[in-house]
Amino acid sequence: MTADEALAAAEHAVDLSGSDPARALALARTVLTTLAALPASCREATGVAGCGHCEAEAVAHRALAVAARELGDLPFAEERLRRAVRIALSAGLPHRAAQARLSLVHVRTELGHPEQALAVAADAEPGLTPAEVGKLGVHRAVALARLGRYREAVDHCDRAVPVLGGDVRFLAGAMLNRGLARVFLGEFGAAEADLSRCAELARDAGLEHVLALAEGNLPFLAARRGDLPAAFSAYRRAESILVGYPERLATVRCDLAEALVGAHLPGEARVLLEMAVPELAAAGAGTALAEALLLLARVELRTGDPRRARESAELAARELAAQGRTVLLPVADEIILRTRLALDPPSPGLPAAMLSCADALDAAGHGDTSAALRLTAAEVSLRLGDRPSAEEQLALLARSGRGVVALQATALRRSLAGDRKGAFAAVLAGLAEVGAGTRTFEDPVVRAHAARAGEPLAGFGLALAMRTGRGRAVLAWAERWRAVTGGVGRPLAPGLAALRAALGESVLVEFVRHEGDLAAVVVTGDRVTLRRLGPFPAVAEATVRLRYGLRRTHLLDGSAPEPGAEAAELERLLFGSLRDRLGDRPLVVVPTGTLHTLPWPLLPMNADRPVTVAASAAAWLAGWRVPAVRDGRETAVPVAVAGPGLRYARAEARMVGECHPGTERVAARRAEVMAALERADVAHLAAHGMFSPRSPLLSSIDLDDGPLMAYDLLRLRTPPALVVLSACDAGMAHAPADGAPLGLAGTFLSLGTRCVVASLVPVRDEETLTLMTAFHGALAAGAPPARALAVASGKTGVAGFVCFGCGDRPVTTAPEDPAPGAVSR
Repeated sequence: MTADEALAAAEHAVDLSGSDPARALALARTVLTTLAALPASCREATGVAGCGHCEAEAVAHRALAVAARELGDLPFAEERLRRAVRIALSAGLPHRAAQARLSLVHVRTELGHPEQALAVAADAEPGLTPAEVGKLGVHRAVALARLGRYREAVDHCDRAVPVLGGDVRFLAGAMLNRGLARVFLGEFGAAEADLSRCAELARDAGLEHVLALAEGNLPFLAARRGDLPAAFSAYRRAESILVGYPERLATVRCDLAEALVGAHLPGEARVLLEMAVPELAAAGAGTALAEALLLLARVELRTGDPRRARESAELAARELAAQGRTVLLPVADEIILRTRLALDPPSPGLPAAMLSCADALDAAGHGDTSAALRLTAAEVSLRLGDRPSAEEQLALLARSGRGVVALQATALRRSLAGDRKGAFAAVLAGLAEVGAGTRTFEDPVVRAHAARAGEPLAGFGLALAMRTGRGRAVLAWAERWRAVTGGVGRPLAPGLAALRAALGESVLVEFVRHEGDLAAVVVTGDRVTLRRLGPFPAVAEATVRLRYGLRRTHLLDGSAPEPGAEAAELERLLFGSLRDRLGDRPLVVVPTGTLHTLPWPLLPMNADRPVTVAASAAAWLAGWRVPAVRDGRETAVPVAVAGPGLRYARAEARMVGECHPGTERVAARRAEVMAALERADVAHLAAHGMFSPRSPLLSSIDLDDGPLMAYDLLRLRTPPALVVLSACDAGMAHAPADGAPLGLAGTFLSLGTRCVVASLVPVRDEETLTLMTAFHGALAAGAPPARALAVASGKTGVAGFVCFGCGDRPVTTAPEDPAPGAVSR
């Protein structure tokens, strides 16, 4: 191989690296092997300066590096590029050295040194042609974006595009980098146009890897835009596209996780980050790894895992320190301090450490994080008995006017001064601010998690109300918080007169948690009563044991504990001191925390009693006011769906039609089911169900063409008034905040469905058919859903189904009573 042939092959390998990195790697290695085999005399014939073989060797090492970069081996890529620079400089080839440095800019950025990458770019620029300076600008944009300098990144791409000419690979890269920078700037339309143009260029040029990157960043764009259903759909596509590129897929996961954290979805973000971090570590992607570890630490803390959060934050801090990225170090320190508080009793030196970190956060431009940490330091100081230090920080925060934190500081200051009325006013103003910030979120998961910023303030308001000892005050403040988390957007409590009138002979029990204890507010037609019930952990543990026993019983496990004993114990813990207020009246329950997973009809006192479970008293009242059928109709329009894989699903759907003349049978396909849900007043879905506790809106029911997910339901504009989910676990919920139970049933209710009947445990096919036959028979005879479910459960002995929302109003499904044989099988 002549020097010219070797150089041509090496340059071809560089060109191939974007479209076929594996082939480029092999070709570059062949060039280097051939050059190494040449006799020394042949290699030295032309002298050192301008040596053709040396030039080919330098370009071949650069080709190896660029291909390795595309395949995710960043340390190897850096080593080869540095070798290429040394060879080129030794051979008197400044242009080839500059080209190698051009490629090194991107690699140094990904290894965690964006500032150094910019210095390398400055060294490279004088030796490059105008077109190559454009390529350098594309790489500079990546480093600038890593440093948060997004507008500068866009400017560099803007200047690069006109000089790149026909270099499709770099032109596509410019579109990609500019598009991502514009996402961070909130310029979503322009970002989408750039990513689409990148995909178009890559597709036409056969740059499958670049195409995959363009497709892979669509989830990030969709999530930042707030379209979470589209984000998850795009992510599933990206996973399949980026198989074989683990470092690139990890980057996509991190980008989406960051957007999900911004959308207040820490659980979903944690799932992605736990997959991404090992892939980034294996690839040596230092910049992305440090940021991923820092983000992982934050979501681990938010999801209740402070021990793991401390480990991740300490690793992130070491990576950031090694990279010289001092701006982010205080963020890691703040997480570590919060894990100390979560894991151990506060030490006398903790407030001072927090205030020192807060000063560093201010200096680094993280003002909101600093303010929240100062408030925590003040609260810790109060716990340690240092009131002067606490009041100093509270006064500073109250004067700052920084949103909810300032109002919480104001409320605490006024309470310390004995001004309860002023403290309540500050809490109310803070909750109104939180509500205003969440009002625009249509997604109930995003809304609930976004509202959690106000949870400490809401807890303080509830504590103030508990000190009054008055049930009315406790109910009002509990309801105000539930209104914020549930989507009302304002901290409103329902009027007692209207609530009592709607309850009639029923009784409402709203459970609240305060400092680890459980309390209940009982509302009847003549009074509001507050009762303290004892430690909440005992109730939560008994609920878990009851559900475990019930699940094992339904699964026919002979070794399962008898659920009856746990049900009786729970009844004692929850209602032992309330029985004098309940009698045998219909019951409306507003749960808290783990109690959202309790099958309430299973408690002995609730045998044959209509029971409805609501997210709040206001939500129940709103459901009570919703008509059973749409305007202009005298009777409800029912639909029935039979999903795949269930022996009796079709029989169940036929039974629904027999009980309710005019029922429409709908094919179990997503498009048809979604369309039917828009036009129906009553919907019955018999199918397999799945509850996702960490990502409740990924809960689903199986249809013939795939799962119908809770996220899909968010597109409904006119959901049915009554939905029956005859599916395992379809009533299960995760409540990140009181007032916001998330899952399939919760999604329907958040969209305006009046009542959902669903199971909290696995249910056997044949028993479900028996129960549902009795339920629909009673429903068609005029019983409200809660009464119909109580009757059906009593007749059949099948437990586990619960009535959610407002099940206290009848649903008219036929112009006349059903035929006597319509409810028997």
